Amino acid sequence: MNVEDASRQLAVLGSPTRLEIYRLLVKAGAEGAPVGTLQEVLGIPGSTLSHHIGKLVVAGLVTQDRESRILRCRADYRQMQALIDFLQAECCRGLPGQVATCDGELEPVG
Repeated sequence: MNVEDASRQLAVLGSPTRLEIYRLLVKAGAEGAPVGTLQEVLGIPGSTLSHHIGKLVVAGLVTQDRESRILRCRADYRQMQALIDFLQAECCRGLPGQVATCDGELEPVG
């Protein structure tokens, strides 16, 4: 994952409503959840929910599948893991000119 993709995904998750939708879908597991169920749980109008889900889909965080008359949403766990990995990739390595110690302290190089 690159900085632009991570930034776009984090910006989409910066909305409290979208973050709550995403969290519900993560909790739902691989089965996901029908849009109608999400609407019932969140208590928001269908058009508002549709708008927010659309942004999550465009960001690559959520997928949608039509099952007859039901529109089912699922968290894309590969994308979620890629974002987590991106954020953790250089954890505790220090800034340029510094070396991080095991206890989280930073020491100057040299």
